[in-house]
Amino acid sequence: MDKGIVEKIERIVGKEGYSTDIADRYAYGFDASIFHNSPDIVIQPRTTEQVSEIMKIADAGKIPVVPRGAGTGLCGSAVPIKGGIVLDMSRMDKIKEISVGDMWCIVEAGCVYNDVNAAIGKYGFQFPPSPGSAEAAQIGGMVALNASGMKAVKYGATRDFVLGLTFVKANGDIVHSGTKTIKDSSGYQLARLLVGSEGTLGVITEVILKMTTKPKAAASVLAAFDSPEDAGRCVSALIAKPLIPAACELMDRVSIEAVNTALKNPLPDCQALCIIEVDGEPEIVDKELKVVEEVAKSVGATQVTATHDKALIAKWSNARSSVMVALSSLKPGYSSVSLADDMVVPVSKIPDAVTAYQSIAKKYDVVIATYGHAADGNLHTKMLLDPLSADDWKRGEKAVSEIFDVTVALGGSVTGEHGVGISKAPDFQKERRTELETIKAIKKAMDPNNILNPGKLEQWEGSILRNLRYPCKEFM
Repeated sequence: MDKGIVEKIERIVGKEGYSTDIADRYAYGFDASIFHNSPDIVIQPRTTEQVSEIMKIADAGKIPVVPRGAGTGLCGSAVPIKGGIVLDMSRMDKIKEISVGDMWCIVEAGCVYNDVNAAIGKYGFQFPPSPGSAEAAQIGGMVALNASGMKAVKYGATRDFVLGLTFVKANGDIVHSGTKTIKDSSGYQLARLLVGSEGTLGVITEVILKMTTKPKAAASVLAAFDSPEDAGRCVSALIAKPLIPAACELMDRVSIEAVNTALKNPLPDCQALCIIEVDGEPEIVDKELKVVEEVAKSVGATQVTATHDKALIAKWSNARSSVMVALSSLKPGYSSVSLADDMVVPVSKIPDAVTAYQSIAKKYDVVIATYGHAADGNLHTKMLLDPLSADDWKRGEKAVSEIFDVTVALGGSVTGEHGVGISKAPDFQKERRTELETIKAIKKAMDPNNILNPGKLEQWEGSILRNLRYPCKEFM
């Protein structure tokens, strides 16, 4: 990067606030996806004003800027595919205010999800979207991707808790959007526009989060089935009862086998299972727990275990959370990769989706584990392949394309909680084809020089098999 620009940045953040070291730049070229590309400089601002000054320099020089949280994203959203600046927001980690009576807290973008919940939990409140990377995920990144997790079916995604936010535009202007009120009908909802924008419209620096009360009790049921279709029918039957669980996780045979291999048999030997959580007042929990048991048995569950035991529930939860890493244990030398990993379908279509995904896996001779937050229709499909084999990657890409096509045909979407980034960009463009011109117009209006996370979402062109982090020469 030009020495004069580096000197200007140093005057803003100090010598300890940036790095052009090759090792640092290489490390910041990754997130948790399959992609890599090194930036030219990594900057760690401490204030919104510093972000503003950095953006003014970047805009004047037409330098790409990629805002980054903890780097836990699975789609390449934080990979600086065009180089330039990575803006590491981790030093902006203050919980600035908690207003219990008003049900909100104000946090900086770099605050970690678990830390925010620990702070507001002292008052009996929670911020419940519960991403899988809760111990590391930062609030700014969660907002930028509209992240969620196991609890979204009952409590909603990140967008449902954003009352307002502060963001910095591409030209350095600071914008305070939204309110500190639960209701807001004052014109365009700019705060909501930034939710899910993946750093392409502005740099989020501060968020006003709505809080909700913590449940007083919780319990879970593990139900085993002879087929993933039966497990899917269990989910649909629960919702139709009607009963909205706090969480409902589905795992197919491949997922169960992987976890049992890696963690030494914490789950029953079956073709599919559901882990269903209910929460609320103790008497409501007991009542709903019985309903869950009855529904599971009515759709053919071969084993039903209900418990209030926190240790056992934690064991089940850990098993479910371990699928992605455990999958690699099934085939030495192969890796669990995130290609099509975050589809969402109407809940009633889960049996159809699971069946279709496994048929596609057989067609292309790839191993796919299907699991996910079934009660809100969010399914993940981690793929096991040889990362050095160009043929494996090509077959995987074809399988992915068909999986996304089936998902959209069932009335679903290519992403439920992980965002678009790179890995879903071509299929996002197909799914949202009637919206693309409007999306491009908004991007052009807010970022005329196209410096904010360029090349992603609607701007990605061609195959996703390039800039891979794996040493497969054809696609590096």
